[in-house]
Amino acid sequence: MIISFLFTSWILSWFKFDELFIQALKELFNKQVTIASYYFIFFCIGAIGDLILFFNGNYITNLFS
Repeated sequence: MIISFLFTSWILSWFKFDELFIQALKELFNKQVTIASYYFIFFCIGAIGDLILFFNGNYITNLFS
């Protein structure tokens, strides 16, 4: 799931979604955000999804399907 979220973020960056996302975070939180933060957020979302699957017992079945 981590790889799929990183792949999705990479594809979205082709359409300048990364710039939109970074600008939105700058305006909302008044913090300097970089492209590394953009990919890190997608990594964290994928990791949280993997942890949820792992603790629900569905990780192995979803890994091989």
